[in-house]
Parts: sequence; C-alpha cells; structure tokens
Amino acid sequence: MVVVFVIGYICIALEHLIKIDKAAIALLMAGIMWSIYILLVPESGAGAHQEAFQEYLTLNPSILSISYLEQCRRFITEFQLIEYMGDVSSTLFFLIGAMTIVELIDTHHGFDIITDKITTNNKKRLLWLISFIAFFMSAILDNLTTSIVMVTLVKKLVPNYKERWIFAGMIIIAANSGGAWSPIGDVTTIMLWIKGMISSWPLIKATFLPSLVSAIVPLIIATRLLSNESTTNIIKTNKLEKEFSISRKERVIILVLGVGALLSVPVFKYVTTLPPFAGVLTALSLLWIYTEILYSKLKIKESAKNRVSKVLKKVDTATILFFLGILLSVMSLQANGSLIYAGNFLNGITENSNLVAATMGALSSIIDNVPLVAVSMGIYPISHIATSAFVMDGTFWHLLAYTAGTGGSMLIIGSAAGVVVMGLEKISFSWYFKNISLLALLGFIAGCATFLLIN
Repeated sequence: MVVVFVIGYICIALEHLIKIDKAAIALLMAGIMWSIYILLVPESGAGAHQEAFQEYLTLNPSILSISYLEQCRRFITEFQLIEYMGDVSSTLFFLIGAMTIVELIDTHHGFDIITDKITTNNKKRLLWLISFIAFFMSAILDNLTTSIVMVTLVKKLVPNYKERWIFAGMIIIAANSGGAWSPIGDVTTIMLWIKGMISSWPLIKATFLPSLVSAIVPLIIATRLLSNESTTNIIKTNKLEKEFSISRKERVIILVLGVGALLSVPVFKYVTTLPPFAGVLTALSLLWIYTEILYSKLKIKESAKNRVSKVLKKVDTATILFFLGILLSVMSLQANGSLIYAGNFLNGITENSNLVAATMGALSSIIDNVPLVAVSMGIYPISHIATSAFVMDGTFWHLLAYTAGTGGSMLIIGSAAGVVVMGLEKISFSWYFKNISLLALLGFIAGCATFLLIN
C-alpha cells in the first residue's frame, strides 16, 4: 500500500509530463490501496485500532460467530470506511459550496468591481497593490480563484511579458501567503479547521504576521526587478466597456452577499457548533434564492441568465475528485496503522515539532500540500495534554497551516495557484526557478522565524 502511495505521489507530481489528470491518478490510487487493505491485510486495521475494533464487536454481537478474518473485513467496510467517508465528505461538501459561491461572483463579474478601482500607472506601485489585493482576497476566496482573477487583470495592464511574469510570480506568493492565515483561505487550513485541529481567531492571531512577512520580503526584492518606467497600456486604454445582463448595483449586491456568505461560515460554526459545510451550504442556498428571484424579474433571454444551476457546471469537479482520491488514499494508511508507525519513526528522529512542520512545508513545494497535511493529521492525532504542541490550536498545527500554505510557492508546480498561472502565462519551470523560487524561499524562512518569535 505504501509503494502504491509513493508511485501515485510521483505520478501526481509529474502530471504535466505524463499528461494524465492528477484526479484520475488519485482515484485509482485510492481504489487500489483500499482493495489491497481489505483483500490482503485486513487484520492490520484491527491490530492498530484495537479499542475501536473491540467496541465494534461489542456493538455487533451477531458477528462474533464468524471468522476473525471476516470480522476484520466487516470492521473495515461497516466502521472504518463509513467513518472516514464522513470526514472526507465534510471537507468536500464545504469545498463544493465555497467554490460555487466564488464561481457565482466571478460569473457575474463581481470581482471586476474591485479590480476596476486600480488606476495607478507606476509599475512598482502597481506590483505592491496587486500583491496586497491578492494577499487579502485569497484569505476569503481560494488562492486558485484569486490567482486567475489577478493574472487576468495584469494581462490588461502590463504589456511586457517578462515584467508580467514577475507580477505573476508575486501573485502566486501573495495568494498562497494570504490563504495560510485564514481558516477558509486554503484547502489545507479548511482541512485542519474542519477536523478540529485549529479554530478561526487563534489561527489568524498566530499566522497573520508570519504570512504577511512571507509575502512582503519577496515583494521588496521583486520591486527592484522592475524598471522605473510607467506602464503605457494602462487601464484607461485597456478597459473596454462590457455588456452585462444585470446592472452594476445588482453585481455589487451579489459580490457583497457572496463575500459575506463566506465570512459568515466561521460565525455560523461558532454559534451553532455545526460543521462548516452546513454553514456554507446554508449560505449558498440563500444566495441561490436571491439570484432566482432576481432573474425572475429580469426581461432577458434565459441563456443570458447565470443561475446557480448553470454556474454549478463550471465548478472544477476534477479538483473535488482529486481531493476525494487523495484523502481516501491517506485514510487507508491511517486505517491499516501505517501512519502510526510513521509517527513513531518521526518521533524517534526528532522530538522538535517545529522542525517537522517546517519540513512538511518545504516538501509541499514538490508534493501537493493536501496529502501532506492529511498525512500529518493521521500521524499526529489531537492531544489533550495542555502543554503539548499537538493540542487543538497548538503551535504545531498553526505552524503547519503556515508552512503548508506558503511552502508551495517555492516551485511553480508546488501549488494550485502556481500551476494555473503557469498555464495562463506560459511561464517555464526554469524561469520561475531562477527568478522567483529564491524570493519565495527567503519569504518562507522569514515567515517561519517570525512565527517562532511571536509564538
């Protein structure tokens, strides 16, 4: 199972070379690993989780008469797989709801209302402005959407592709840094938040300044790479009048409602104690109802109406399936006890939890941060010892949220934001490595140092 996992990892990392979507690889990996587990080594799960296995037998006395091997297989299908699918579903339903809200805002050109306010002609000032917008926008949206919005804007503002690539590199760094300090800003923080490793305000308090430092340090250096000339084809000459099916006022309302819906999810969780996916789906339903009422009053063609049912088709389903495959693969290793052995091995090498978290962040530049964080959660369960780094909102989980979010900036293939910008701007791996990777590394180290100083 571990060998299958490693091979799958390598294939996912080399997605751009082997030309097979990583979602397909992740789903195949999950299917093979669970099949190996239940067919060849079902007893390993019962041995690794003895208390849960005994509890299962106690609650199901009817299976005491069947063989031990069959008991183990029933334990996998009727207890472990259902329990893990519940955890996975919480994350996936949250992502579906959040991605739909973001797509709904984008389809109605709500983000244009923000980006249209940029009027500066100075390249260096523009770089700082774009980076800061990306930093704060990705804390509310995901870094993938933020990168798409900001790169699309920069294409209109900076005609020189070499200078535009510097902007694109900083958008990747800023978007990844911005997502690291918010419980809804990155898939990894969402995973940690939903599983109860972190809560909203303690995460923001612990990681906001380190994340800001990790964006500002590269930004200071990147500013020196730009010429002092003003942009010639700036907004006024590039901005074309667009035809919208709804008025500006209605687009503003959708933007405010959408962003407000996302921001209300932590409040919903705090007040009701329900999981975050319940909050985001409730928020989506309210936005859905508003748009349905809006379009019922408009006298326009049905094809011009961007209803939620239409927007849902634009949601990146492949990404959702990738997360499903990865999380199920990691949970198969948790189910059979492999992650317990891995945790003991890591503890044998070093008892420094900060070093482990920093290493995970560095690895996220090569390996997708979703499985890395999933593995970390499996290796280190929540501790109930107040002095432990693994207690809820402990230093390990906060540092992991920071490192896993920002570490992917060190290589262009290390994050979803980097991969999408690579495709949009046709940036080569080597150019990014020569010009941006060192800046991202310096920012990463500076942010880690800041975290350790203030925590």
